[in-house]
Amino acid sequence: MTVRGAEIRASTVLPARRLPLSLRTADGLNLIGELALPARRDPVATLICLHPLPTHGGMMDSHLLRKAANRLPALADLAVLRFNTRGASSEQGASEGTFGDGEAERLDLVAAVAYAVSVGLPSCWLLGWSFGTELALKWGNLPDVKGAILASPPLRRASDADLEAWAASGKPLIALIPELDDYLRPDEARRRLRRVPHAEVVAVPRARHLWVGEPAVRIALNEIVRRVNPAAWPLATEWKDA
Repeated sequence: MTVRGAEIRASTVLPARRLPLSLRTADGLNLIGELALPARRDPVATLICLHPLPTHGGMMDSHLLRKAANRLPALADLAVLRFNTRGASSEQGASEGTFGDGEAERLDLVAAVAYAVSVGLPSCWLLGWSFGTELALKWGNLPDVKGAILASPPLRRASDADLEAWAASGKPLIALIPELDDYLRPDEARRRLRRVPHAEVVAVPRARHLWVGEPAVRIALNEIVRRVNPAAWPLATEWKDA
């Protein structure tokens, strides 16, 4: 529903231009996706979303990424590009291929970035969640990527060499670490990310790996917007349709 002059809630879908898309990978797969754009103006920056582990239900509609697409084009003038990596499926459909354990998905990420560049989307940032953060760290340090935001990074697949490459790039790297995360908590995240001296670790009190609950979602979305379009921060909590 679209809320007008009312509090933004978990189910709120704010106005946007929502375009279904198909990404073509270098190895010939079609990936299902969607691009959400501000309804009445050009975006000032772009989020390319990388979802959680598809073998555990992760997909482009995983709630934190879906809420980013539902709100941030209207609240922060952001373009939000979401897609199902190979073998993943959602209500929009299933992407071709099979799960590649974070290796073959390199081609999926490259296809998404190439699409964003080809249609002229500005200032492309990666927004990874859980497994998606591993893809960002391993494969997302590309010339057309401005920086990366990592929500609940497990830091299991990404190597020290991957982190050192991000350090050498100087590109912004922001890690949103739930205080009660199941895999990586703030103190350990700070230790692991010392290889990227400029990396910023944001500890989120009382949050968990899955970012369940509207308070946790609002914190995450605000931290994202604070880096990607600070002019729109803090985010409004009510929507009044002009």
